[in-house]
Amino acid sequence: MTQHIILDSSPLGILSNPAASAAVIAISQWSRDCIASGHQLYIPEVIDYEIRRELVRAGKTTGIAKLDSLKSVFHYLPITTAAMLCAADLWAYARQHGIATGDPKKLDIDVILCAQALTLPVPPAAIIVATSNVSHIARFVSADLWTNIVPSLDA
Repeated sequence: MTQHIILDSSPLGILSNPAASAAVIAISQWSRDCIASGHQLYIPEVIDYEIRRELVRAGKTTGIAKLDSLKSVFHYLPITTAAMLCAADLWAYARQHGIATGDPKKLDIDVILCAQALTLPVPPAAIIVATSNVSHIARFVSADLWTNIVPSLDA
């Protein structure tokens, strides 16, 4: 089954790093293997914002250029009204049930990310978020570390 893999800030941050570290090489190969296996990788707009704002603040123009180049390789998932309405529902549900993912006075990027994933026009079973924050994300949508997501369609 084709997986629709939504990238959270940790894997996208590594992928957008221009350095040739072991982590960058490993995740770059993983993403190529995912695509070669027929999976779809997505850059959610809210995560692009989360990575980009720090790159801009720090004046890391090479990192910005690398982040921009990934949009030609992966699918870009813009924030939609449907996603924001879903995010509001998720945020309220989490607080009503004592499973909040962040401070109630701050914008909760995790619920916006989950809402962007949940509003993809594909079956929920085909969606997984690649993240380092599995416990927060998995409250709403399937999530795992990118290293645990097997690129092969056979898996």
